[in-house]
Amino acid sequence: MAIPLITVLLLTCAVVGVVPGDVQKYTLLDIPRDCEDVRDAGNTESGVYTIYINKRDAVKVWCDMETDGGGWTVFQRRVNGSTDFYRGWDDYSIGFGNPLHEFWLGNQHLHYLTSSDWYSLRVELEDFENETRYANYNIFSIGDPKDGYRAFITGYKGDAGDDMIQCSGYRFTSKDKDFDGSSKNCATLYHGAWWYGNCHSSNLNGDYLSGQTSSYATGVVWKTFKGYYYSLKSSIMMIRRGWRHSQANNVSS
Repeated sequence: MAIPLITVLLLTCAVVGVVPGDVQKYTLLDIPRDCEDVRDAGNTESGVYTIYINKRDAVKVWCDMETDGGGWTVFQRRVNGSTDFYRGWDDYSIGFGNPLHEFWLGNQHLHYLTSSDWYSLRVELEDFENETRYANYNIFSIGDPKDGYRAFITGYKGDAGDDMIQCSGYRFTSKDKDFDGSSKNCATLYHGAWWYGNCHSSNLNGDYLSGQTSSYATGVVWKTFKGYYYSLKSSIMMIRRGWRHSQANNVSS
């Protein structure tokens, strides 16, 4: 009896991680769409891996395999100001930067991922005095480009302050496309690109400045943590499918 093709056909994917030349085999049904799939395939070290968003688009991302059980797909990273984040709509749609350093995954990829399943968001922040904060959001999703990549964010927990709640319900705004809730373009006012309302209490894609600044609200800002006159040293935004971890918490509680 012939063996069904799907059971014998393997797609060999080069998964670029912390081990040089590391190669992992996946069936066509099991190619990783995010870092949770990468972890479930046996990869337990944080590093750069290739995922296949929409089972088609190969993208290199940083996978955090350490925080709260791992499996986090990093979609934003600011660490040293080496990458210009004051960019237009198209760059933010397709993504830019290097996942080893500074990086934006791309709004189109974020939409594909977060519309395929229930995802949670984690934000990690650090100031120039090496003080850290975090914010978890139980539900995070991004709409399609026709709706301006509208954000839905809820379920805050953490010690950073709930400074992304104002983003929920708003479309993404860049310097060349204005969808915010202000009469002026918040992206041009505050040198960023974000889900601005009127205008922001967080601005993690703002100018990379060095801590305390005289420039109002234009830096890498998380208002509750350090205020509008302070630009953070680092920010990391990452997502992970939420249902499994929510169920685990319910069982343990």
